[in-house]
Amino acid sequence: MTEDEVLDMFRSSGALLEGHFRLTSGLHSDRYLQCALVLQNPRQAETLGSALAEKLKAAVGTPDLVIAPALGGILVAHEVARQTGVRGIFAERQDGGLKLRRGFEIRPGEKAFVVEDVVTTGGSTRETMEVVRQAGGVVIAAGSLIDRSGGKVDLGVPRIALAVLNVPTFPPEECPLCKTGSQAIKPGSR
Repeated sequence: MTEDEVLDMFRSSGALLEGHFRLTSGLHSDRYLQCALVLQNPRQAETLGSALAEKLKAAVGTPDLVIAPALGGILVAHEVARQTGVRGIFAERQDGGLKLRRGFEIRPGEKAFVVEDVVTTGGSTRETMEVVRQAGGVVIAAGSLIDRSGGKVDLGVPRIALAVLNVPTFPPEECPLCKTGSQAIKPGSR
């Protein structure tokens, strides 16, 4: 799957939004990727998950499990896990941090892919990687459908994205849209 095909799927699903947005990271941007709109279609979710799984496996081999941060990464983890034939689990927020819940466990030495829908700063991916490490697992690669950092985020492991965008982000006090009087909206999950 080419980067153009991925972005066309996002556009045709109405998942690539333009305006003034406050991202999960707190930064502001003129573009937002609402992945839930593209992933609501099971065939599209399967296609994207399959493409990401293939690229991750080609880079580092097959993991023992796939994990994502809830909420946005759950469907991505499920599809990547299904395509690789391994467990798909997720970490979720509790008391301000990501944790394994619902009986999920990672055994010492298990190799994991950490996947996400969109990476901007890498914060949620890093938190999920730490959940894996604290459980004794080993993160062998990180993946996302979209990397909106322009490839700048370094997670210390091989990182794969189906599409890489260079979308400027700004702290609120430096946001050019805020300076025009525009109000940022928060369409995300956190």
